[in-house]
Amino acid sequence: MSKEQQKMPTVLVAMLIGAALLIIAAAVFFVFGSGNGGGTPKLVVDQDKIDYGYVKFGESKTFIIKVTNAGDGVLRFQENPVIEVLDGC
Repeated sequence: MSKEQQKMPTVLVAMLIGAALLIIAAAVFFVFGSGNGGGTPKLVVDQDKIDYGYVKFGESKTFIIKVTNAGDGVLRFQENPVIEVLDGC
């Protein structure tokens, strides 16, 4: 056997080991890297109540509510969030 024929199996084994390590690393990333962060989400709204006072019929008003996640986990909504408008609060 020549030296080149002896090197070929060594290179092939090294390539197979490298590919196996890459597959294992990818599997570990997908299992542990794509979770919810392991923490607890906490929804924080910058204002509890908005008072416009008297608003005439047909007149429109706008406002902005800032909603943030102050927790250390991923915040996910299972349904679309709903804002309730109450009269005379």
